[in-house]
Amino acid sequence: MADAPSSTLSVAKTGVVTHGGNLHEAATHFRIPYEAWLDLSTGINPHGYPVPPVPADAWRRLPDEGDGFAASAAQYYGAPDRHHVLPVAGSQAAIRVLPALLPRGRVGIAPLTYSEYAPAFLKAGHEVIALDVSRKTLPDTLTHVAVVNPNNPTADHLDDATLLYWHAQLRERGGTLLVDEAFADTMPSASLARETYRDSLLVLRSPGKFFGLAGVRAGFVLGAPHLLDALRDVLGTWTVSGPARHAVKAAFADTAWQNDMRVRLEAERARLVNLLDSHGFATRSTPLFTWTAAARAAALHDALARLGIWTRLFMSSGSVRFGLPANENEWARFEAALRDSAATLRASD
Repeated sequence: MADAPSSTLSVAKTGVVTHGGNLHEAATHFRIPYEAWLDLSTGINPHGYPVPPVPADAWRRLPDEGDGFAASAAQYYGAPDRHHVLPVAGSQAAIRVLPALLPRGRVGIAPLTYSEYAPAFLKAGHEVIALDVSRKTLPDTLTHVAVVNPNNPTADHLDDATLLYWHAQLRERGGTLLVDEAFADTMPSASLARETYRDSLLVLRSPGKFFGLAGVRAGFVLGAPHLLDALRDVLGTWTVSGPARHAVKAAFADTAWQNDMRVRLEAERARLVNLLDSHGFATRSTPLFTWTAAARAAALHDALARLGIWTRLFMSSGSVRFGLPANENEWARFEAALRDSAATLRASD
């Protein structure tokens, strides 16, 4: 899934979607050479999985649907079986297509979340309204709900009981619950993947964030086989390339790397949270990103940008998301820039 949180209603009205990682735009605006920037604007793991050499056949042959790719994803995610998993060219491909396959209705989407959902549902003829995620009982007028869990960028996490209760309400109305778990790999026990035997429940997963493999453009839709068949008919065959399948299968099989990485990311999350807290910025976080809606967040984003540190600003809320530095040199640079920026903000108060 691409990295583009924004205001649900503003995006639905304008159709304009912005994404993190837009470093060329920052370089032009702030007149700092592209190569001089430290990019912390995405939630992609900077310690990407070390993909083994790609076999020559992966380049020469068309992707083979019998290569066990879907089965490896079902095992890794905990889905019922391979028939409940559809590989796609990044979950973004599914986000653009799925709304047109669902009955037209009113769709609830959180006010600040991944911003591709609102325009996709709107384009397919649905009505989009802001979803209050604190409510256990959904409004009677809602037909579908699309929720990112944990949410990007606010890091809010909804428990299984709430989501399954929502699913039961929507299913009775002939609707669907769509759960995007792009950042759930750091908390696998909290995934609804195991529940995708249920009709009217779809779960989107992506190896791009946790494994740091965003460039392979691979993702998975988990759900009832008849729902996946309808999506497959639209997307066609060979949606995921041979080299991408090789990379992702290797990552799914490497449980030692996964376990070590979860420990490492949790430690780095704590380090980033403590650093921001020490300068007076209250935060929420996942192991892959930290978010602040503090009063000076937007000013901090600008001050850091003038020092060549790029973070993700959400204009609608004035909040900022920080990804993880990749190494000690980047940590040292960020810490120094944060210290100087915070001092500048204090002096201007």
